[in-house]
Amino acid sequence: MKIEGGCYCGDLRYLSDGEPEASVQCHCRECQYITGGNPNVIMVMPLKGFDFVKGEPKEFKRDDIDKAVTRLFCNNCGTGIGTKNPNRPNSIILKVGTFDDPSIFTPAVAIFTIDKQKFHHIDASVKAFDKRP
Repeated sequence: MKIEGGCYCGDLRYLSDGEPEASVQCHCRECQYITGGNPNVIMVMPLKGFDFVKGEPKEFKRDDIDKAVTRLFCNNCGTGIGTKNPNRPNSIILKVGTFDDPSIFTPAVAIFTIDKQKFHHIDASVKAFDKRP
């Protein structure tokens, strides 16, 4: 699957080419912070087929957490592009909102529903888990 995307202002553009490893709707509190209150909708893709074709992202990693993730975002407009997780060193976690065609996304699972807010929606066809399955 080929996914093209980028940030809101256009300073960053990327291409991801490979088979999706996961399609997830995450309701954890950390994702709610990152999205501004909503669940985070993400696709996990192989790092091998991923590349920034325009610009270089700014990176943020907390230094007070063991095995903290590295967040990639546009230094100009602030759009969060994705995440590198040390527990998945061969993968890139991409935010669906940055896809040129977000309609390709269908969540396979909803995770961390223990933190779900009453205004979050999980389709009845999506498997839901209190934490990570």
